[in-house]
Amino acid sequence: PELQSAATQAETVAEKLLASLNQPFELDGAQHYSTPSIGITLFGDERLTVDELLKRADLAMYQAKAAGRNTQRFFDPDMQAAVNARSNLEADLRQGLARNELLVHYQPVVDHHARLMGAEALVRWRHPQRGMISPGDFIPLAEQTGLILPLGQYVLQTACEQLQRWSQHDSTAHLSISVNVSARQFRQAGFVAEVLQTLKSHNADPRKLKLELTESLLLGDIEDTIARMVQLKSEGVGFALDDFGTGYSSLSYLKRLPLDQVKIDQSFVRDVLSDPNDAAIVRTILALAKSLDLEVVAEGVETTGQLSFLRLHGCEGFQGYLFGRP
Repeated sequence: PELQSAATQAETVAEKLLASLNQPFELDGAQHYSTPSIGITLFGDERLTVDELLKRADLAMYQAKAAGRNTQRFFDPDMQAAVNARSNLEADLRQGLARNELLVHYQPVVDHHARLMGAEALVRWRHPQRGMISPGDFIPLAEQTGLILPLGQYVLQTACEQLQRWSQHDSTAHLSISVNVSARQFRQAGFVAEVLQTLKSHNADPRKLKLELTESLLLGDIEDTIARMVQLKSEGVGFALDDFGTGYSSLSYLKRLPLDQVKIDQSFVRDVLSDPNDAAIVRTILALAKSLDLEVVAEGVETTGQLSFLRLHGCEGFQGYLFGRP
């Protein structure tokens, strides 16, 4: 009961603070608004240091931020467990990069005659204890911790080595490789020089490399993005807009970006035969790409039914389990 009473009182105080801080205030003649995030921890019989208590309150505050800000959260042990798991995974990822545990797999991309055009480079992590770890678990972590920079450079290098090997045989010399580039990588000061240097040092043809950008890049400095793309494009490097239709790209940006290709996200392809909305979105993307003179690759093609629908509406590039796993 004491703990419950303390929690209720703490919550009341937090709500009062939120209400007060939500009031507009005047600074330099202008109205300003604040949306605080409050973290709370309770302590009783447990002997905890001040540092430990502040750490717990801090964790709870970050939970309040993650919940959308302008709210409050109490510390609970699950939070600590999640933070510990995350920091362990981060330490493992650092070691994994150093120990070459990360692998690059290639997923085939084919044309409308099912002829191989190239591949997308996809990173996989084989953890010595935990087995294969899904990119969905470690890529966001790599983004947040900055490990995406060495990881991205490793994938780019591996892809350029592969292009060079393919160029030595007539049967594979025409193949291209697409490499995913995160917004954080792309915005690095020396990114353009790094890509060109990597191509040069591996003697790889820039015209066979495609960089896949996500729409989140378009939320930043669009002029800088265009300038970097133009620089790389002038050397022969191609560009694809990945997961098209899931993000925020306005059509005016799309016209200005020096793109070669858009990729239809697999979430639309999956239900293209059963969901009229997805079918309409796919048809619209294909019509739009045609009017902008862009190639299209549909991702996540798993059935002949999906393939027939996509072909019927003018799609000419395909990637998915129907043609090969990564």
